[in-house]
Amino acid sequence: MKRPYFIASMFLILGVVIVSVIFYPRLPEQIPTHWNINGKVDDYSAKFWGLFLMPLILTGIILLFRFLSWLSPKQFQVDSFRNTYEYIMFLVVALLSSIQGLIIWSALHPSADLTRSFPALIFLFFALMGNVLGKVRRNFWIGVRTPWTLASERVWNDTHRFAARLFVLVGLSGFFVILAGLPMYVAFAFLFTAAIATVVYSLVEYKRLEKLGQL
Repeated sequence: MKRPYFIASMFLILGVVIVSVIFYPRLPEQIPTHWNINGKVDDYSAKFWGLFLMPLILTGIILLFRFLSWLSPKQFQVDSFRNTYEYIMFLVVALLSSIQGLIIWSALHPSADLTRSFPALIFLFFALMGNVLGKVRRNFWIGVRTPWTLASERVWNDTHRFAARLFVLVGLSGFFVILAGLPMYVAFAFLFTAAIATVVYSLVEYKRLEKLGQL
């Protein structure tokens, strides 16, 4: 069976390694690896670890997703949505690979302002993940895992259809808010509200179905 997202993830990791090796000689011995809320660098790492720790983390993520798949108990297995599961894995790998690219860019251009780049990537990630949330089936590892969604497959599916639309909307809205130069707290307020709304929805939907005797 073809597994395009797993293969794409492996190529991304390989790409991160190749790019890191290429730029290694051109970078200073200490490179920026952390920025504060104002976009100012507030921590540095040795060049070797700053460049090659991320590929190790990415490899660990691949192994973790494989391990969680094996750990899944019956009726909560990820095989029923394997393609979506590996797509989300690919999104995580792509997000961290992009952050590695920003780290290298910042090291090459110390005056570059990356204040909005990192949050923009995060909101784009949520928009892309939201696009497939409705395909995520009941499991213990990814998705909206509340007591009410785990207790009922119907509530799980209803909640994830709701969350899918909401997170696409919030992800795209936050992305454009940040690119437009508006206050970033507005975008993160959207995200926080969406997370709370999703949890509340799962509770309300469970109680509604329970009252109707459909659980």
